Amino acid sequence: MNQTSKMNRVDSVDALRGFAVVAIMLLHFIEHFIYGVYPEATSETAKLLNQSVWDGLFFIFAGKSYTIFALLFGFTFIVQQRNQEAKDRDFGGRFAWRLVILMLFATLNAAFFPGGDVLMLFAVMGFVMIPLRRLSKGWLLAIAMLFLIQPIELLECLGINFMPTMLNESYYPTLKTITDSGEFWPMIVANITIGQLASLFWAIDAGRLLQAPGLFILGMILARGDYFSRGVEFWVKTFIVGFIASFVLYVAKMSSSNSLQIILTMWYNIAFTALLVSIFVILYQSDIFQKMTNGLRFYGRMSLTNYVSQSIIGSLIFFPYALGLASTLGIAWSFIVGLIVMFAQIQFCRWWLKKHKQGPLESIWHRITWLK
Repeated sequence: MNQTSKMNRVDSVDALRGFAVVAIMLLHFIEHFIYGVYPEATSETAKLLNQSVWDGLFFIFAGKSYTIFALLFGFTFIVQQRNQEAKDRDFGGRFAWRLVILMLFATLNAAFFPGGDVLMLFAVMGFVMIPLRRLSKGWLLAIAMLFLIQPIELLECLGINFMPTMLNESYYPTLKTITDSGEFWPMIVANITIGQLASLFWAIDAGRLLQAPGLFILGMILARGDYFSRGVEFWVKTFIVGFIASFVLYVAKMSSSNSLQIILTMWYNIAFTALLVSIFVILYQSDIFQKMTNGLRFYGRMSLTNYVSQSIIGSLIFFPYALGLASTLGIAWSFIVGLIVMFAQIQFCRWWLKKHKQGPLESIWHRITWLK
């Protein structure tokens, strides 16, 4: 029997994943799921409130919740790999099949979220992890750094422009026009065709094409080292480094432009994510904080179900084919509605996991993964 020990679930990781998905959802709600229709603010106070909610959420979560999600995607791969190795199985082939299935879930999510899905990027770039799964932590760190230095953008800063702008300026206006029509099936078709292209091309232009696998690999290293199951010493050091780096990079990116600004923004998001994750893990050592975030633990265990269902719910609330409340709900009210949906989803997760080991989509993903 292989001596590799099975990895058990780590509560802090489930809660952290729940935190990331909730943050993504709240951003999507105030963005009206990329459907840029809002009511006119009725007063200066309303304008200030809307702007404050927008600026606050984007400052804390934009680019960081995605980064946490990507880290934990790599973390989960190593957990699954080690659990299969404990049974004398190799997970490489199954994971490749699992990524193909994820593409189908990404398409389902994109059908209700025009041009804003990250699951397809994860499914495509996730294949990078398979040939790296047995490398040492040192090699993994070196390869992760190679991705995370943003080599494409660095070359552009040096005047070597070998990758043209991918996102067509007509994509998002076309999607909005079709959504405005209120016709359901034309919207679905446009979202899973033009919308998926818009999402992938935006990710490439924004520097995420190579950042995503770099983050996956960092997550693999965190799993290999069992850092979430250790004490807080590592996370205190991470907090200090993340705090200093966040401050320096924020100042630097505010005075930069073009490709250099993309690079500094990507680095800043990683540094700020290190700050957020370390604070979360350190606080999670407290029983009080664990109780406060207990709902996020259930939410994180059903992250795929919650991620996809939030898009469906959001489209039903905001898009003209259903309730069409985008022109009624301002940013602050959309945030409140997002919180209500979050609490409803948490209660559903609690109820569902009392009777099942996995969420609905997680269970389907698992069953199809292990088809013979």
